[in-house]
Amino acid sequence: MEIYDVIVIGGGCAGASAGMYSARFNMSTLVFAEQPGGLITTTHLVENYPGIKKITGPDMGQVFMEHAMESGAKFEFSRVNTIEKVEHEGKPVFKLEAGGKEFFAWTVTLATGTKHKHLGVPGEEEYANKGVSYCALCDAAFFKDKTCAIVGGGDSAAIEANILSQHCGKVYVLVRKDFMRAEPVNQDRIEKDPKVEIKYMTEIESIEGDGEKVTHVKLKDGSDLELDGVFMAIGHDPQNELAKQIGAEVNERGDVIINREAETNVPGFYAAGDITDAKFKQAIIGAAEGVYASVMSYNYLQELHG
Repeated sequence: MEIYDVIVIGGGCAGASAGMYSARFNMSTLVFAEQPGGLITTTHLVENYPGIKKITGPDMGQVFMEHAMESGAKFEFSRVNTIEKVEHEGKPVFKLEAGGKEFFAWTVTLATGTKHKHLGVPGEEEYANKGVSYCALCDAAFFKDKTCAIVGGGDSAAIEANILSQHCGKVYVLVRKDFMRAEPVNQDRIEKDPKVEIKYMTEIESIEGDGEKVTHVKLKDGSDLELDGVFMAIGHDPQNELAKQIGAEVNERGDVIINREAETNVPGFYAAGDITDAKFKQAIIGAAEGVYASVMSYNYLQELHG
């Protein structure tokens, strides 16, 4: 059977970096990219990656993947469903299932990142894709000259509001606290935008509609706010199902715990990017962790095979 030196699960900045470096170490490398380019492809503009002054999220995801491919990493665009450790000729090997096929690797790097959090209020699931969205870059164009709201008080909310204002007639930013935690440059943009209104100490009680589309939201202060769309920017949950299957330790948030060299508690199993317990979730940090994972994979293989 074919056993890869490295299998990387995730095709974003962390996964592609791990794939690129692993291939450059001349290790046979397979990258599973269920979401090609990763979550950064849903970002409008990236302006804080050193050496690249400005690039769109989709373009950044693409160039990272292309670099990994050109370095020799193979790609599979499917979801890994299961992972377990088995033995092959007396040595531990990882067995993965994806698309009904089995794949084997001496080492695995998990870079599955995160998924958007849901607000959890009545009407959110009912009106998903009927006015409720989790990606302004994906859906803003459907709300041309409409009135929309962004729910959230962080940097993502400020960025999403800026994207929406390029399409919508009016944009509300609904912040449950009395302050925002956005980068100053992004918050300054929306504060100066005449289309954007920030409403502090504001929370949604429920999302209402006519059965076909969103018409308004009920707020916890008892008032209604007429809206055509509601965009969520309230954070992310780690996609840690495979980490739990293999026995990797996670923290209270569900982030995979790693050391400075991207190692988990499971020998040969590494993690990189937003799936890890690194406090600052940024593309450059995920890329660096992916590089560490490839270096440690190389060292692990040297010891495993003598």
